[in-house]
Amino acid sequence: MNSFLNTSSKIKFFGHIPDGTAVKSCDLTNKNGMHLNVITFGATITSLKIPLKNGNFIDVVLGFDTLEAYLNSFNINSAPYFGATVGRFAGRINNSTFRLNGKSIDLNNNNNGHSLHGGNIGFSQKQWEIKNVNEGENPSITLSYFSPDGEENYPGDVSIDLTYTLSEENELIIEYVATTSEDTLINLTHHSYFNLDGHNSTILEQDLSINSNKILETNEHTIPTGQFLNLENNPFNFNQAKKCPQKIDTTFVLNGDEKIAASLFSPKNNLEMLVYTNQPAVHIYVGGNCNNEIKGKENTDYHNLSGICFETQNFPDAPNHDHFPDSVLRKDEVYQHKTRYKFQEIK
Repeated sequence: MNSFLNTSSKIKFFGHIPDGTAVKSCDLTNKNGMHLNVITFGATITSLKIPLKNGNFIDVVLGFDTLEAYLNSFNINSAPYFGATVGRFAGRINNSTFRLNGKSIDLNNNNNGHSLHGGNIGFSQKQWEIKNVNEGENPSITLSYFSPDGEENYPGDVSIDLTYTLSEENELIIEYVATTSEDTLINLTHHSYFNLDGHNSTILEQDLSINSNKILETNEHTIPTGQFLNLENNPFNFNQAKKCPQKIDTTFVLNGDEKIAASLFSPKNNLEMLVYTNQPAVHIYVGGNCNNEIKGKENTDYHNLSGICFETQNFPDAPNHDHFPDSVLRKDEVYQHKTRYKFQEIK
């Protein structure tokens, strides 16, 4: 065990997963008072509290108070993946199969015959290890996970380091670095549901903008057809900010390196969140309804409009479309993904 686990009061016990492994909770706070809580189960963000100029704090992500609730959430009809790290492959893979180096690989299916968010037990339900914690300026935590060859039928031993940083500019910075022992697929994302009015509110009055001119066309199972839809005269055109939609589960194509992918603004408290990424897409999802089966933080009843996801990632089903960005990680390469969520009050 690393010595800092014994000396840092910011790392606490959060519960036991069924095999008896202890889950840890870690708190980070920057000099402005921005506060992040992460648990080692799923490398999950449980809370993100943003300080306002009036002295108040807003917890802008949905989540649960107990480990039991996180565990149980994966047993309901449509798991919400609150705050979780998703992998090996975010989104859906058609018919749970793909070809790699001339070989057909069949994955475990968990969504209408397709593979979703890494399969039956993806990275969001794994125990991650705390590798390092840095306090002081730009505090950060690095968590690691080793995914063995054959996990969910994916090839290759994959080693992942995930770092969460709170910058002094009130950014939540998420950085993933991964390597593999043999060629494999990888597409990681973060699955927090954001609400700038607080996790116990609704997103309907918040303004959404997305820096995209086209989306992926999908079939009835939300599987990409391989075609793109131009957003001109499309109701999902958010190049100009407008109110959050009541229902959306759509991949928006981005251009350029680490540009502003999207933004969310609350006219209620003048808080804005800007999303930057080096990934080719952002998948926007409104949902996460627990169907009154599980209570959220502070005994909150979450509903379909409680939060909105900004899943920065590669295209879903990328390995089955040659013209989509390559999702193969070669054994001599390094996967690097960086996303920033910047929070600021607008006067």
